[in-house]
Amino acid sequence: MTEQDPSADSDYVPRTLATRFTDSDRDRALERYIGTVLRQQRVERDLTIADVAGLAGLSRGMVSKIENGQVATSLDSLARLTEALGITFSQLFRDYDSPEGGAQLVKAGDGLEVVRRGTRKGHTYHLLAYNRGHQRNFEPFLISMDDESEAFPTFQHEGMQFIHMLTGEIEYRHGKHVYTLEAGDSFTFDARVPHGPERLVTVPLRFLAITVFDDGD
Repeated sequence: MTEQDPSADSDYVPRTLATRFTDSDRDRALERYIGTVLRQQRVERDLTIADVAGLAGLSRGMVSKIENGQVATSLDSLARLTEALGITFSQLFRDYDSPEGGAQLVKAGDGLEVVRRGTRKGHTYHLLAYNRGHQRNFEPFLISMDDESEAFPTFQHEGMQFIHMLTGEIEYRHGKHVYTLEAGDSFTFDARVPHGPERLVTVPLRFLAITVFDDGD
């Protein structure tokens, strides 16, 4: 069996490191989680460490260590702290072991610029989300155009496509029909039918184009 290529997956962990994840590592993760939740609950209630320590009958040093995940917390101490904060054990552990979800944030202006076949200068695609798995579910692009004289290729690919106009006006062809899209308009179509910009009416022009793929695409 060949070793996995680390460059193929940003979440890749070498086998030698993965085997070192022990019970003590999980214990520390749990301690950090408990400390984080207790601190958040305390701050939300505008309480100081001294306030919570007094209500729970614990030392300020102990409360501080618990919040920072530096000590293993006994059930008695946890019961005292949750009572002092007015929360239950179920609320404390509600989000523990919840899936991470794979959320992805692309800040304004940080989208990956992609050169599409047949496009020219003045016509840019910014990819707003990057596929991390083996299956491509959707592709969202922010497309900018500012050259009225540009000639556009015809596109044809799998999936359904959704366009939402942000600025400008464009005549957009889908099959045998041409549609006029203005700022605020939304347009959804089968991307397997030949499509693409027919004429830029008002520039600069920006729109979101999201392609959603079927499971088999």
